[in-house]
Amino acid sequence: MRDEVLRLAAALGKVEESEELSLLCGAAVEELTGMLRPGVTPEECGEGFCLAAAWMALAGLAAGEEDVESFTAGAVTIRQGDGAARRRALRMQAKQVMKPWLKDECFLFRGVRG
Repeated sequence: MRDEVLRLAAALGKVEESEELSLLCGAAVEELTGMLRPGVTPEECGEGFCLAAAWMALAGLAAGEEDVESFTAGAVTIRQGDGAARRRALRMQAKQVMKPWLKDECFLFRGVRG
């Protein structure tokens, strides 16, 4: 499964397969597996699992990128991009695809004794 996630992440991110990306894919698979509801396996999630793991790996890869969009030497101008927003968007997209199989992270009020 990790190899499939690696191939998909490389294709989606338009990057070369590398050891760094492979490690990120492995970590994404483990993280996503830990987020699944009890009794649900990655295989039960179908292709959505690999897609979500690939997006999470790409979010991790983006964490290592510089956020500088442009730099001008005359009258010194440095503009920073919003890499953090890109990372959040990739992770949110991954969680959205996996939503039917993930543990509920919302608050649940079970009842009040009175």
